[in-house]
Amino acid sequence: MGILRLLPLLLLLLPSGLREYLSPAINRLPEEDGSSAAAPAPAPAPGGVVLHPMVLVPGFSCSELQVRLTDAYRPTLPHCGAMKGKGWFGLWANTSDLPAHHYVPCFMEQMSLVYDPAAGDYRNLPGVETRVRNFGSSRGFQRNPEHTDWCFEILRQELERIGYRDGDTLFGAPYDLRHAPPVPGQSSEVFSRYFQQLTRLIEDASRRNQGRKAIIFGHSLGGMVALEFVRSTPMAWRDRYIKHLVLAAPLPTVGFTKTVQYFASGSDLLFIPGVDPLALTLRPMWRTFETAIVNFPSPAVFGRRPIVITRERNYSAHDMEDFLAATGYGAAVEPFRRREVPKMDYFQAPMVPTTCLNGVGIETPEQLVYWDGDFDAEPEIVNGDGDLEINLISMLAFDEQMRRQPEQNKLFKTIKLRGANHGTIVTADWALKRVMQEILEANRI
Repeated sequence: MGILRLLPLLLLLLPSGLREYLSPAINRLPEEDGSSAAAPAPAPAPGGVVLHPMVLVPGFSCSELQVRLTDAYRPTLPHCGAMKGKGWFGLWANTSDLPAHHYVPCFMEQMSLVYDPAAGDYRNLPGVETRVRNFGSSRGFQRNPEHTDWCFEILRQELERIGYRDGDTLFGAPYDLRHAPPVPGQSSEVFSRYFQQLTRLIEDASRRNQGRKAIIFGHSLGGMVALEFVRSTPMAWRDRYIKHLVLAAPLPTVGFTKTVQYFASGSDLLFIPGVDPLALTLRPMWRTFETAIVNFPSPAVFGRRPIVITRERNYSAHDMEDFLAATGYGAAVEPFRRREVPKMDYFQAPMVPTTCLNGVGIETPEQLVYWDGDFDAEPEIVNGDGDLEINLISMLAFDEQMRRQPEQNKLFKTIKLRGANHGTIVTADWALKRVMQEILEANRI
């Protein structure tokens, strides 16, 4: 028992952040609480904790995009072509400058996607080339001056407190927020490139860390991206390079109601100072994104219960194609049928150790009432349980899918944090502390 008495002293050798997270486990020594040999074993010696390389995959609005305009670009407004032939410039970055330079209409045009039915994939407008900035760096995510805690800023600081270092053990994997990750059999030029980049990043991170496997951490849409990436890799590669998959409030392919509201009434997910998201200014652009329809509710989970209610007709998860047409954007019907419906019915366990954290106990939209059929108006909302964005029924369906595969069930841990909402699960002190504990646990296992 002598070594147990030395553990508190060994804590002093660790970085202060790691000491804080490990000290509760060290304080629960068997001899202090009078327990017998049947009590839980003490935590491993702090000196034995080795940090594995970690890759952060952020939420929807955290990846910066750059654009380059070629001669093929035909702007609808003359000043939108002012940067033709002048190289790369920020498109989804420094958003506070957009209204000041009267660039919002140009931003919307250059951010918009076009569905190519022949390829079954999404493309930029002709003459518009885009790329993601700062791939590889955990410090390269979008920074909003009015919301300094967004985009892993606080999580990164906590990780650095326990010893993680950008470019050494800590990395970032931003992606093109307009596109959704494919499932087998689907084309995605954008995500094919991204998955190749992410594969190389993880292999390089492992090599520079003595061959240690990587932990992938994804939040919100980043959780969906991280999960689909892992599932796209060969099993032998996962065994060699993936230590743990940690998902915080991942968007489920079985969908949720709030995304239907975003499509109908406009989304506030793209925050631009001075542009009222409720004024529907950005809605035409938003509706061209694949991410606008990727998480529509699945009939297998949501059944026949109405999701959208109007005087003339109700729309359940079985009626989403009709709903898309009713909103006035029938162009979304074919890509929804060809790309998003197959995602609802597809599930393959990642077959790596996986921890999923969700918030619950918060009023979350379940039904949307547009009684007059006016989808330009804000709906009346019937709430149920969830994390403000994702419905509880969607979370439980994901848990059930993960447990359905016996081998994955042994590797799966699900945690429900009452009172943690979708965004603040990685920023609120109490929720972040639990997230950090799970990250440390993933390192120790």
